[in-house]
Amino acid sequence: MFKPHPVLKFISLIFLSLLLNNCGTSTDNTSHASSKQNGGDSSSVYDVAYKGLTFYHKNLPSSKYTLNPLSDAKFNALSQTHKRQVADKLLSTLFFGYPLKVLEEKIATGNFISSTLNALSEDRTDEAVLEEHILDENIYSRNTYNEQVAVDILSRFYTMTELDSYYINNWSAYILTQTIMFSPAYELESSHTPNIARVYNRLVTMLKEESGMRYTTYVHMMSEDNWRRFRSPEDNGREMLEIFTFDMDDSHVPLAGKALKNWKLDRDHDTLVVSLNQNREPINLFGTTIKNGDDFYREMVKSNVFTFGVTKRLVDFFFPTKGAAKKTEIANTIVSSKPETWQDILLQIVFSEEYLLRSTSPKSAEALFFSTAKKVNFKHRNNLMHTFKSSLEKMHQASMKYKLGKRNRVPLDTLSFANYHKFMREDVLLRSSDPMYKNQYDTWQRQGWDKSFISNENFIFDGKDVVASLDSLVQYLFHTMISRDATTSELALFRTHMLKGESGNQILSYTFNMFRADDDPETQNKKREVLKRNITIIVLDYISRLSETYTHKEVK
Repeated sequence: MFKPHPVLKFISLIFLSLLLNNCGTSTDNTSHASSKQNGGDSSSVYDVAYKGLTFYHKNLPSSKYTLNPLSDAKFNALSQTHKRQVADKLLSTLFFGYPLKVLEEKIATGNFISSTLNALSEDRTDEAVLEEHILDENIYSRNTYNEQVAVDILSRFYTMTELDSYYINNWSAYILTQTIMFSPAYELESSHTPNIARVYNRLVTMLKEESGMRYTTYVHMMSEDNWRRFRSPEDNGREMLEIFTFDMDDSHVPLAGKALKNWKLDRDHDTLVVSLNQNREPINLFGTTIKNGDDFYREMVKSNVFTFGVTKRLVDFFFPTKGAAKKTEIANTIVSSKPETWQDILLQIVFSEEYLLRSTSPKSAEALFFSTAKKVNFKHRNNLMHTFKSSLEKMHQASMKYKLGKRNRVPLDTLSFANYHKFMREDVLLRSSDPMYKNQYDTWQRQGWDKSFISNENFIFDGKDVVASLDSLVQYLFHTMISRDATTSELALFRTHMLKGESGNQILSYTFNMFRADDDPETQNKKREVLKRNITIIVLDYISRLSETYTHKEVK
């Protein structure tokens, strides 16, 4: 686990002090920051606080989770099919995936669940190399439209190869910015492209520094980015109450507006201005007395209703098909673990039996695309991330665009879902990469799954048993893409389409004959790869039309 350096922590305190001073907040008899000495060690940064708001927290160990985590023992007791389904559900939720052989090797270790969770606290990514790679214009095209900073974020998930601490910090930030809590809302006239990077990057940085969820939210609430979304004192106060605490009491709105009366988003370049004529009369909210905007935001995040509120938001996000009573039950269970970091909630949900075994939910486009790309060793053309980002717009699933976040995580209307299917089918599944163009990122022939995806080593390749070989390739593709066996009727469908001859003496038809012989071995190999690709494309086309491709299923 990354351990924050004490100097960096106290620099953050200085930054906060400057922020508060610039916001025109008052100073009372409570000191701005206090650090409890731990055994005489003044660098005990986990006790650093501002008026009772503690800044830094370590993530809870999984042994402290109260939403029952899926254990290795329970996972290992599942059937092989269910193991693949659960493993794929976990990984795709994290926007990740492995080639089938690698996944099965990891499952066979007997500690797949715990090793995956433990990996998220390790530091294995060379961040400098990764970020330079994303900014390389030869590899990823850049432009002044289409919110390039959002494209960079998508490119990062596509590029990252390690499930580690840097990955999970980015994933956590991405999830939070898809919700009503932290959406930069670039669809608004008052919000602009830089706000995407400001909100997202701030979250990643604060997560890396082990900032608690209360402090993270407090900083966000007081930011210009938040005020560009909710622009007047009463509007901002109402929305913060409703979004973070589910407080729908209209009598509290004037009180919030009074506390924030000297805050406004000035029309001159949509700039947050906090004037000096702040409220000085006592206001009763959150079971305490507040006066100004700083008090309002700080005491809100310190309250118990905040903990339940943000937990419930994330439970709603990950359990969209559960009933209201069940969602509340899950949220209360998580709250009883006393979470203080975002990952205390996020990882507790994602690694739980409730999520991995007993929930059904549609897959987000990001979950399906990024996991698929890693499963098939996908090779991209330089503008693919722009295409994906534009496709998300057409699906009405744009990243970080909406004022109220993604209210539904997947396209629900016919046209939106058609765009989802179109992107996955035409830009991903039906495209195979030509190895001749592996270094030409501006060429269409580069884009597609790598030929290693259908290497003969991955299935039975035996020209003496054509039917078994075809069935084996089909099963391999089903296991990779949807983690189940092809049914008897599905196998019969592909046999009927691709085989000719009488039973017991069947051969693959010309278009699909991956055992075709040729006098020249090199020519034979090339032709066989093309014909094997034809089989693969037909099977993937079929799989692209199955509802389970787009669904995280319950394990029964």
